[in-house]
Amino acid sequence: MPDTFSTEAKAELKKLMDSYPDRMSAVMNALHLTQREFGYISYEALEALSKEMDLPVQQLEDTASFYTMYFKEPVGENVIWVCHTLPCALRGSANVFEYLKDKLEIDAGETTNDNRFTLMKAECLASCGSAPMMQVNDDYFEDLTEEKIDKILGKFY
Repeated sequence: MPDTFSTEAKAELKKLMDSYPDRMSAVMNALHLTQREFGYISYEALEALSKEMDLPVQQLEDTASFYTMYFKEPVGENVIWVCHTLPCALRGSANVFEYLKDKLEIDAGETTNDNRFTLMKAECLASCGSAPMMQVNDDYFEDLTEEKIDKILGKFY
């Protein structure tokens, strides 16, 4: 893994930091940028971000470790989050998760052999009225059925 940002990412990070009143306010967006740049938030990536932002690594690590949206290990090209909180559970999220688990032949936190998908369980994805639902990367998919899941996954092959 590289230990420095690309020229483009450095420019984007500078623009990002300039748009906030102080550097700490920019940390969450800077972590997203870091994850896009390096694929996940490793300690080396945090050190590179620390140098660019002139903030202690520990401050960045505290934020990155609190949120599940920042990956600490490599993930697949597409991350599937299945909501499993009560409203989704009442409408079949366990069935959705089991279907995905069987179809992809992986369990929660695992990545397919072709590195295409990582399957995760999520705490509330804020779409209770259209449960069960899942998020693939930045897109939400609601009122899921096995047929809908097959069509969704087909878009990624």
